Amino acid sequence: MSDLSAILITLKLALVTTSILMLVCVPLAWWLARPQQSKWSQNIRSLVEAIVALPLVLPPTVLGFYLLLAFSPDSWLGEGWIQLTGSSLAFSFSGLVIGSLIYSLPFVVQPLQATFAAIPLSTLEVSRSMGTSNWAQFSRVIFPMSKTGFIGAFSLGFAHTLGEFGVVLMIGGNISDQTRVLSIAIYDHVETLQFEQAHQLSIGLVIFSLILLTLLYRTKNNRVGFH
Repeated sequence: MSDLSAILITLKLALVTTSILMLVCVPLAWWLARPQQSKWSQNIRSLVEAIVALPLVLPPTVLGFYLLLAFSPDSWLGEGWIQLTGSSLAFSFSGLVIGSLIYSLPFVVQPLQATFAAIPLSTLEVSRSMGTSNWAQFSRVIFPMSKTGFIGAFSLGFAHTLGEFGVVLMIGGNISDQTRVLSIAIYDHVETLQFEQAHQLSIGLVIFSLILLTLLYRTKNNRVGFH
């Protein structure tokens, strides 16, 4: 039952995190993918790209440590959260979501940025010359041309969140039915020499991730072959 709870919490965390990231990262990735006119704008874009990519190079424990400090009741964020909700942000599911948003950010932004950058400027200029509104341009031109990027961004963000360990352990701890996710459950089983249970959870995660990535690359290859 404890392992089932960990699986459900992990799936919930991955779904909530990736859904929020898709909303936030689309305009961010679009801005990063567009040509910048001034030197100042180019420098700002380089800084933003570096910040987005930071979780790729930082040890998860470093990110988790600073998030834990940010979630502390002594910080403005932690104190404000307690006043707003009456509960602590650290060692809570909400804290896991915030940490996962930051840690999985580049896995959603970068695929979207790459697919947006591949859209020819001439195509956008033609649609604008026809008086197309911004929403109509996105729904009728940009999105259909970027479906593979959207699928890839969601899949990579979801899969990466499933496998988080260091960050979620630092900011969520190991609270059963609240913050105990799949990666921590596997660690617990290994630590207590319950290798059979660890193997079952691990092989399930491997198979799920393999299927997800296979479908992703199949979609990508089919679209390339179509063109």
